[in-house]
Amino acid sequence: MKILILNGPNLNLLGQREKGIYGERTFESYLEELRGAFPRTTLEYFQSNIEGEIVDRLHAARYDADGVVLNAGAYTHTSIAIADAIGGISVPVVEVHISCILARESYRHVSLIAPKCKGSIMGFGLDSYRLGVLALLGRPSGEETCTAKNE
Repeated sequence: MKILILNGPNLNLLGQREKGIYGERTFESYLEELRGAFPRTTLEYFQSNIEGEIVDRLHAARYDADGVVLNAGAYTHTSIAIADAIGGISVPVVEVHISCILARESYRHVSLIAPKCKGSIMGFGLDSYRLGVLALLGRPSGEETCTAKNE
């Protein structure tokens, strides 16, 4: 199985930015650990600060990934384009966040992408990614895991 881990804006600064929220590790160092935890799964990584590049990579996932673990960063709360891209592909997408977005500023409480994703995982630090991979491995056909939708 091949899973794409897709990170959005500012996540290239992990280990440097707001360490009290995001920790001191770089994502690249965590990715090596994650790959070691899933030796039979190919974990591809892509990060961009550019909304259109994230949309393009989601479109490409239709052909080269069995699932996507997506941390859209601040685009979670603003990007209809990314939400539409998720809705336009058949590949299952799990939304992840390092922090608990519901415990942060009120403008972070709404996820525009959550209704298009198979599920959301937040607040477990970098371990949110491992949990996202596990969710995809447990449901390779991408069936719905939650029927509630945001109103």
